[in-house]
Amino acid sequence: MDWVAARVIFDPLPTVLAAELIAAVFYDLGVKGVVIDDPDADPAEGWGEDAVPPCSDHAVTAYFPRNADLEAHCRALEVGLKRLTEAAGLHSRVVYSDLCEEDWAESWKTFFWPQKVTSAMVVKPTWRTYEPRAGESVIEIDPGMAFGTGAHPTTVLCLRLLETQVKPGAAFLDVGTGSGILMIAAAKLGAAKVRGVDNDPVAVAVAEKNLQLNNLGPPACQVSCGDLVDGIAGRYDLVTANILLPVILELLERVEGVLATDGVLICSGLLAQNRDEVVARMQKKGLAVETVLIEQAWMAIAARRRS
Repeated sequence: MDWVAARVIFDPLPTVLAAELIAAVFYDLGVKGVVIDDPDADPAEGWGEDAVPPCSDHAVTAYFPRNADLEAHCRALEVGLKRLTEAAGLHSRVVYSDLCEEDWAESWKTFFWPQKVTSAMVVKPTWRTYEPRAGESVIEIDPGMAFGTGAHPTTVLCLRLLETQVKPGAAFLDVGTGSGILMIAAAKLGAAKVRGVDNDPVAVAVAEKNLQLNNLGPPACQVSCGDLVDGIAGRYDLVTANILLPVILELLERVEGVLATDGVLICSGLLAQNRDEVVARMQKKGLAVETVLIEQAWMAIAARRRS
């Protein structure tokens, strides 16, 4: 199947808020993930001299399949962007370009390199080489068409919190597992029972493949397709959710059924500006906030169930 890249170039509101609003328009159209370009982003320490040059515009890009729904998707995108202009003063323009299946699968790999995400964990794409140093644990990842390369701040924050929260023998559940990166990290950190759930069958297949790449699998590590925690049996010492704010708020209404007493819930995919709203909802559901990490306006929260 061929694809059409829809690249929305915008004038920042501030940038993070603008990008989030545009991403939300894409998500409403059923898009599972977007690419955010930020020309102001600082390159990581040690970035190679042959690295891809920084982008020139603030932009959010998503991909529509070239099928019978393409025209309707493009029209709905443009209507959504017009509403953002009217409601928030966000000025943007959309540029469409064709992308064949081979380009879709391979072109993005240019941007993905091994990255040390915590004091002890390195995320390595399967097509790169990396010699781990003493004490480092390497997570092999091929995200395919699922979210979760380890490069985005929301994933990095989750991994840092996992490093402090996973106890040997713990039961771990990842809601919205994407590429399976958090499942793999939890298993490498000593969790004995690792479960993942995602509503996208493609993500489930990708997560299963990545578990195998890291020599993990049933019965200790399992991933399934489902809606949040519906159908998840048992109680878990640690639950993670690196997803969108509205979905996290919905999860908070259901998480009591899977989170053990004294268990910890880690939520990410959140903007720091939403801190008060999320904390208030957590407290209302009997969760005591213990740690808040913020990076590049993104936030992750760890909260413990007290009763």
